[in-house]
Amino acid sequence: MTSRPAGHSIGTVRETSLHAALKEWYAGSGDLLEACVDGFLVDILRGDLLIEIQTRGFVKLKHKLAVLTAQHPVRLVYPIAQERWILHVGADGCNPLSRRKSPKRGRVEQLFAELVSFPQLLAHPNFSIEVLLTRDEEIRRHDGRGSWRHREWSIHDRRLLDVVERVVFSSPSDLRGLLPSSLPQPFTSGELAAALGLRRRLAQAMVYCLHRMGLLGVAGKRGRGRLYVEQSPSLAHSAAAQLEGRSCSLA
Repeated sequence: MTSRPAGHSIGTVRETSLHAALKEWYAGSGDLLEACVDGFLVDILRGDLLIEIQTRGFVKLKHKLAVLTAQHPVRLVYPIAQERWILHVGADGCNPLSRRKSPKRGRVEQLFAELVSFPQLLAHPNFSIEVLLTRDEEIRRHDGRGSWRHREWSIHDRRLLDVVERVVFSSPSDLRGLLPSSLPQPFTSGELAAALGLRRRLAQAMVYCLHRMGLLGVAGKRGRGRLYVEQSPSLAHSAAAQLEGRSCSLA
């Protein structure tokens, strides 16, 4: 196993400032950074615990996590910007032009947009997810290489300003508290979206994940919308156990 101790300068050619800063913030005394375990490079090794920080999509981690959780406890750390500042810089990437606060506020439920890649993995006893609600800064460079919406501006980097809150999910049942108590039974994804103030697409990702984990059962349809109902702890545990038994198929 190769690695280097926490506290040394980090950051690679492909690593964003946000990822590097989160790795430094999360690592503690005695942790090893960029450790090679079973042929995979992991961000932090803390005793027996493997810690992987992911600032982008989960889909690329699917195989890696399936292999590592078979033999090791693994924690996936995912930052969500509760507050974001937008810094516009010149084409050189250095000269600041303007800075403003984004009206968008991130929330824990955004986890489900990525968790759809492997919702059943949370049923594995070796796997947990930690959401970090953060304040960050997005640097946009005036280089004419942006998206169709912002053609003149491309996202150059993201910087960590602060970590506001930490939320750990160690099993599917930990996610049950995200369902509002006012939700009717049964309910549609549209009703969940309205109850939580979410976009319909994110609510659909949420019910998909919770259904796959065994926390929600299907109770027919209302018009074209599928109806869901919360399952009892015993039913959810049974469904999660079945999903755990199939977790090896993730690879």
